Amino acid sequence: MSSVILPLVPHYQAAPPTKADLDYADLPTIDLAKFESEENRALLATQVRDALLTHGFFYVVGHGYRKSEARSSYSPSYSDHINNGVYNQLEHYNINRDVTKREHPEALRPFLPEIKEFGKFNHFNVLHPILRLIVLSLELPKDALVNIHNYDAIGEPYVIHAPLKTRPRPTMSGSKDTLSQPVAGLQILSKDGRWRWVKHIDNALVVNAGDALDFLTGGYYKGTIHRVVQPPPDQQGYTRLGIFYFVIMDDGTNLIPMRESPLLQRVGITPRCEDSVAPTIEQWRKGRTSAYGQSDLKQGQEKGVEEEVINGVVVKHWN
Repeated sequence: MSSVILPLVPHYQAAPPTKADLDYADLPTIDLAKFESEENRALLATQVRDALLTHGFFYVVGHGYRKSEARSSYSPSYSDHINNGVYNQLEHYNINRDVTKREHPEALRPFLPEIKEFGKFNHFNVLHPILRLIVLSLELPKDALVNIHNYDAIGEPYVIHAPLKTRPRPTMSGSKDTLSQPVAGLQILSKDGRWRWVKHIDNALVVNAGDALDFLTGGYYKGTIHRVVQPPPDQQGYTRLGIFYFVIMDDGTNLIPMRESPLLQRVGITPRCEDSVAPTIEQWRKGRTSAYGQSDLKQGQEKGVEEEVINGVVVKHWN
């Protein structure tokens, strides 16, 4: 049997941990190695609920993905105008879960099977267990969210390789997981209004929910505002390399609250819009992406917050 010989990939030399005294967010850790036990699943669901209500972010360990399986990869760069002559410098490459959906640069093509397996592993071994923990916290049938996150469905879930710095924002997708990497830079906006750093945990995944979950839970689980900033001085000579798996629900999913949830019935539901005008995830995704960097943002009621309206829904931007 012949074997495929892959081109040599430059080794990514991880930075040593920062010695800076940073104000870290106290994020909980979800151990998926405990998922198979019914008793443990109930405990994990409670942890996920508390994490989403308190931080919007959490770590995942016990996922089965080996650190040695992550590689460096291709990433072009470009910039877009934010405001007042300030440009957002982006350097990343997005790859749809269906790696055949478009043509890729020649340098990347030998690695497409590996990238496909990375996305597939994340979808079934990380995403599905987390979705089942979320619906368990909502007291819904175990596949209520899995059924609208079909691996072969039409949509735009993707893997992204990115050394990047972006303006503060919520995650647009249903959820996202990121391989934790040692160069500090990711911060989340805590409920007390303070920006706190996300600490690196070796081979952990950093998971956060996006605004689609906000729609589906009637505001119960909200996306957390986060940003990437310059690393502390002792790490500024290193490249901050990120590998992400962005998850978006099936394109035809209507973004209306899951009113059948007993939990949501008890706590109350605050829909983002009327059900009759609620967009599908495809409409929301295309509206958000086409508006980015193009909209005429208006000053909102909160200090430092600008607003725009997409598909009849107010979207806030933290500048």
